[in-house]
Amino acid sequence: MEAVSFFEKASELESAGIPFVVVTLAGTRGHAPQDPGAKAIVSKDGLEWGTVGGGKVEAKAISYSREILNLAPAAGDNPGPELLTWNLQRDVGMSCGGEVSFLFERFVGSTWTIVVFGAGHVAQMLVRQLLMLRAKVICVDTRPEWLDRMPKDSKKLKKVLTENLAGSVADFPEDASYVVMTRGHATDLPVLEALLKRGTPPYVGAIGSKVKGIKIRKDLGDLGISPERVANVRCPMGIDIDNRNDPAEIGISIAAELIRARGHG
Repeated sequence: MEAVSFFEKASELESAGIPFVVVTLAGTRGHAPQDPGAKAIVSKDGLEWGTVGGGKVEAKAISYSREILNLAPAAGDNPGPELLTWNLQRDVGMSCGGEVSFLFERFVGSTWTIVVFGAGHVAQMLVRQLLMLRAKVICVDTRPEWLDRMPKDSKKLKKVLTENLAGSVADFPEDASYVVMTRGHATDLPVLEALLKRGTPPYVGAIGSKVKGIKIRKDLGDLGISPERVANVRCPMGIDIDNRNDPAEIGISIAAELIRARGHG
């Protein structure tokens, strides 16, 4: 029995922005390895959930699904469903007779990416909140022990260990939302500089007080960042709530601001 349901697995992949194909056994004639209605979920990595019969017929269905994922148009331009009928002897190479009809449906998933620089106390709370959203989350830090404290076995979370936080900016999408909460101003500033010299993310913020926000904007201006881009930096981050000293409450307020900012994008 599957540890998660079909809908839970599909939702997990969709929220993580991982394209996948749902394969449904739509009909059979003669001998067939499964009953009509059987489903499987396939990503580029292979079978993620379920079965449509195992053996050669399932291997062919998985292979064809991966072809669809590799050749299909980019996100947002989904091809329609495709119904194929295979003769088990001629098309699959099985010794038994019969036919199977498979429905192949491709799903793109969410394209919202949130990159969190830092894996400290507030980031630990924030990332757990973000994993509840329909988004892919990337957490970047120089400390493996803190990254290890992040949730495990979530396809929605990617943990990146690097010795050069600012240098890693080029590895992430320009249209992602960025949250900067490293160990302090000295490590926050180079990341913000790299982000703003590359472009204007839909959301970019740094953790800290109003006083820190003033200093960050001044230092970014001194580094040659245009006033228009500097003005987009949110510091302090988060919606305005009272007594924001608890990491969980701070994380919730930042998650709420990210949702609001996305809605205004």
